[in-house]
Amino acid sequence: MTSEPTQTAVVSVDRPTDWWKSAVVYQIYPPSFADSNGDGFGDIVGITSRLDYLVELGVDVVWLSPVYASPMDDNGYDISDYHDVDPMFGTLEDLDRLIAGLHERGIKIVMDLVVNHTSDEHPWFIESRDPASAKRDWYWWRPARPGFEPGSEGAEPTNWQSAFSGSAWQFDERSGEYYLHLFSPKQPDLNWENPEVRRAVFNMMNWWVDRGVDGFRMDVINLISKHELVDGVPAPGRTRVSCFPFTANGPRLNEFLTEMNSEVSLDAQNLLTVGEMPGATIETARRTTDPANHELSMVFTFEHVSLDSLPGGSGKFDLAPLSLPALKENLNEWQLALAEVGWNSLYWDNHDQPRAVSRFGDDSPQHRVNSAKTLATVQHMHKGTPYIYQGEELGMTNTYFSRIEHYRDIESINYHAAALSLGMEVETVLHSLSVKSRDNARTPMQWDDSSHAGFTDGIPWLPVNPNYITINAAAAVDDPNSVFHHFRKLIKLRHDHPVVVHGRFELLLPDHEQIWALTRTLDDQVLLIIANCSSDPASVPTDAVPDLTGARVLLATHGDSTSLELAPWDSRIYLLG
Repeated sequence: MTSEPTQTAVVSVDRPTDWWKSAVVYQIYPPSFADSNGDGFGDIVGITSRLDYLVELGVDVVWLSPVYASPMDDNGYDISDYHDVDPMFGTLEDLDRLIAGLHERGIKIVMDLVVNHTSDEHPWFIESRDPASAKRDWYWWRPARPGFEPGSEGAEPTNWQSAFSGSAWQFDERSGEYYLHLFSPKQPDLNWENPEVRRAVFNMMNWWVDRGVDGFRMDVINLISKHELVDGVPAPGRTRVSCFPFTANGPRLNEFLTEMNSEVSLDAQNLLTVGEMPGATIETARRTTDPANHELSMVFTFEHVSLDSLPGGSGKFDLAPLSLPALKENLNEWQLALAEVGWNSLYWDNHDQPRAVSRFGDDSPQHRVNSAKTLATVQHMHKGTPYIYQGEELGMTNTYFSRIEHYRDIESINYHAAALSLGMEVETVLHSLSVKSRDNARTPMQWDDSSHAGFTDGIPWLPVNPNYITINAAAAVDDPNSVFHHFRKLIKLRHDHPVVVHGRFELLLPDHEQIWALTRTLDDQVLLIIANCSSDPASVPTDAVPDLTGARVLLATHGDSTSLELAPWDSRIYLLG
């Protein structure tokens, strides 16, 4: 059995209905945030030491990526004990102190919930490997394909490919059968069709709520209900198909989420819930976030972060040019679809995505600061709950590793091996990784210009980006014109102006190749946002935006101006009339 430590007293915070609509969430990736003991890995005590920085930024919620006990095959997203903290991050008592420290500062905490799969070192899975075990049906065990020798090539129950390359089925000699893993072989999928599995998950969630957490970010939660376990048709030259069409948005997804909401009292306790949903459609998101259905507060969608991959390609590393009109169109569709029913999440990057300023902006010394500010303005002025990923508020950039030995991410390492085995040029593969690898987001937080950016006194687990000498929190806090203070002002606008939270969204100039323009309207208040999302000057057509007579500039990258001639990465927020 997994351990269930005793409860301790918690410092609670007020959670009014729909409080998360006016909140700004800050994601902390613990291995890379702050190291307190010099072992090169971030930890909970390090996070606690930086809470006043979060207060200065003004965020309302911390989303804490996994700190649970784990073999760390996938950086903590392979959990071996849901009720304990991994020693590399500290202790459960350290986490209690972090929760209390956040609550004392008026900041809520959202824990990562990883329940599509466990670690293969979780006691549940270890027990399930015995075919006679009562937990055998807690995971997806299946015999070899008829007519094939178990364990031989092609004997897997289906021809699915996992998200991390290779088959989605792993042969277990002890059992004589295969188990399903949509990610690493060390991440076997739980069988949510089994009510005992769901009951165990809900009990665990209640345990954490009782401990003081204010909600959950639910990892790949739309994969918990599978479709039929059947073969797909592979593309020419390939033997496997992506597992996601067969496992995403399954027939019982909404039923399972409604049951979770009821059993954990998610709505009754006004907890923030956000479901990561790769492959979710607008209709899936509407059903899931419709308050009448009692499922989730919001979802993370993947459409807008897939637009710079080739359509019909083999994955995210097949790079394609990003079209600004296509990006605007996609986010506009989601804004309109969830305008009256449901709620949007707003994000550019996270621990699974490359750095926003390198991907959507211009990270050159000339334009990095203003493009980071302008991307933040566009994001925060859409309707929904904004998510800031650690370092985004500093304009941290991709690292652009040039050798596979530099990478630690299992997805990147596996892709490199698989792509080379298919005959791809090594330079092409390394370029794709430098642009899209998850390790771009996982380099240590850049606190100051001291050794290893002030992240650790030891050797960091992943190299610090060399540009930490100029891009770091200490310098940003001291500079009133920094990206940090632009984020701080955006957060304050959300807190001070209900139109930012509740105002009706309207996109202007949808086909313009440089300008992102929109309005937000609530009663007689109108905000106009205009942004040049390019590294060249741009002109805003005068007949395409409201009259600026009497307008007040609430925030701008290049100073107060009513001119419609915009410098590169020039953006403004106007309060009209």
